[in-house]
Amino acid sequence: MTTSQLTLSINLRDHATFTNYFVGDNKQLIANLHTMANGRGDQYLYFWGKSGVGRTHLLHACCHNASKRKLPNFYLSLKNINQLQPYILDGLETMHLVCIDDIQAIAGIHAWEEALLDLFNRLQDEKKRLLVVGDAAPQNLGMKLPDLSSRLLSGITLPITELTDVEKIQAVMMHAKNRGIILPINVAKFLWRRWPRDMHSLFNALDELDQASLQAKHKLTIPFVKSVLGI
Repeated sequence: MTTSQLTLSINLRDHATFTNYFVGDNKQLIANLHTMANGRGDQYLYFWGKSGVGRTHLLHACCHNASKRKLPNFYLSLKNINQLQPYILDGLETMHLVCIDDIQAIAGIHAWEEALLDLFNRLQDEKKRLLVVGDAAPQNLGMKLPDLSSRLLSGITLPITELTDVEKIQAVMMHAKNRGIILPINVAKFLWRRWPRDMHSLFNALDELDQASLQAKHKLTIPFVKSVLGI
C-alpha cells in the first residue's frame, strides 16, 4: 500500500462515532454497521441518502470501531475524483474493512467502474468486508458497467431515513452535550429556525459558536448567536 493510501485512510473525523449519531428510524442500518465494523456479519452492504444525513459520519464511525478492535480498515471518499487515480484501490484486499464514500462520483467513468468491480471481486475472494455509500439507490447511480451494477445490488441495501424536524433539534442538543457545550433549548430552536437545516451545516455552526463562546467567555444566548453567525 502506498503512502498516499495510508494518508487518505486515516483522514477521519475524531468525533464521528456511533455514540454521537442520532439514530432515529435507522436502527436496522446502525445494527448492521456495528456488526460489520466488529468483524462479523455480511461481507457487503450499500447504504444511501442525500447530503447532510450522516453518510460520511457513519463510515468514519465504522472505521473507528474497527480500529478499536485492531482490525485494519480503509476509508476513501471519491468526491474529488479528479484528484485520484483508480490504482489507489490496489491492494485493499489486505484490509479487514474497506469503506468507499460518494460512489456516485465515478458513475460513467469506465476506468473507475472497472477498478471498483475488481476490488469487489478481490475482497470477496479474501472474505473481507466492504461498505459503499452513495446519494441514491444502487440502481439509480447511472453505472455503465453491468457487472458492477449487479455487484452493487448483490448485498444488503438500505436507505438512511432522514430525521424529523424534532429529531434534528434533539440531534443538535445531543451533539452539543457530547462536546461539552451548554446549549439552551431556546437557542437550539432559534438556530434551527434561522440556519440551513441539514445536520452538517447545523453541526458546523455549533462548532463555530463553541469556539466563539470560549474566546469571548460568553454563554450561548440568542443575541450572541446572532452576532457570531450574522443572522
